[in-house]
Amino acid sequence: MSNSTHRVQGLNNDEVAADWPAITDREIAWLRGRFAQLDGECQLLWHSPRPLSAAAIVESQGGRVFVKRHHGSVRTAVGLAEEHRFLQHLAGHGVPVVEVLRDRDGATAVEHDGWTYELHSVGRGHDLYRDAPSWTLLTDAAQAREAGRMLATLHRASASYRAPQRSTHLLVARDDLIRAADPVAALQDGLGDRPGLAAYLARQDWQADLQRAVLPWHAGLAARLQGEPRLWAHNDWHVSNLLWRPHGDTSVVATVLDVGLASPTSALFDLATAIERNAIAWLALEQEEEAVRVDIALALLAGYREIVPLSAERVHLLADLLPVVQLDFALSEVEYFEGVTHSPANADVAYHTFLLGHADWFSTAAGQGLLKALHAAA
Repeated sequence: MSNSTHRVQGLNNDEVAADWPAITDREIAWLRGRFAQLDGECQLLWHSPRPLSAAAIVESQGGRVFVKRHHGSVRTAVGLAEEHRFLQHLAGHGVPVVEVLRDRDGATAVEHDGWTYELHSVGRGHDLYRDAPSWTLLTDAAQAREAGRMLATLHRASASYRAPQRSTHLLVARDDLIRAADPVAALQDGLGDRPGLAAYLARQDWQADLQRAVLPWHAGLAARLQGEPRLWAHNDWHVSNLLWRPHGDTSVVATVLDVGLASPTSALFDLATAIERNAIAWLALEQEEEAVRVDIALALLAGYREIVPLSAERVHLLADLLPVVQLDFALSEVEYFEGVTHSPANADVAYHTFLLGHADWFSTAAGQGLLKALHAAA
């Protein structure tokens, strides 16, 4: 399931053939009949290099629009509406997010020929990290501090949002297994509803793998997380999902993008994810000490605490979450690559590198140094 003419970012920071074909003029013509925002003659200006869906910026007489297309097995219109309601809540509470556009019938997502489409405003600000993969280090500590402030601002806004858990595991960052007293048993109980993941794990000694790599880090976390409130969170807080504008000698966040991984997790889960996404060069771990930026992690934390105070106890919990924060989402990626794109090689990367490898890294000198710095910051 690939398209040889459209190239996207691969899992090894390389360029690969896309699993999903680029959005076409024919699709835009169909969408014009549904969305008034695509008025008059339309021109495709840019195709996203991100691999898990297809997206493009389209210019029409009314201005520029961001069009995103998902395979129907990954997102339905009902599933996308879960994300859109969260975006609308954030917008209503002062968070600078993109506007979700409605079609002529008032729908924010539409299905056609096995695909599901959503349209957003392009968003204000400069896309400084448009081509940066999600595992690229952030090197600007001032931007990291600002990203921490904006994440805390988002959490203050989402504290009043109430909605049930997402209707899918696919490409959603959840913390169900992290909160479980026995993650192995919890995962086993859920495999009946996740055939793609079950098929992949049937080829692995996964219980032993989790016992070795993950469960030592998980010990005691479930009990400590009982006091951590559920909070709808962004769950993919990388700087490539932020637009920026100049402010004096630095930059500030102008727009927050992409809540596709959002779900009810917790503030600490979201902050731990932000540190993992921005402060560790997962695609260049061979650089050892240079693969981690402790200053970026501490700047994210410091910026966050400027807006939302965190007790010493919660900062210690934040640090202890880091080695397992990828657990649920890595398995979601395994499920996607095995069951949707039928790519066992990519499923292996998600399982062996993203899940087990990330947990193992925290036992290295560099990983231990990051954890010790966060504990010290408490």
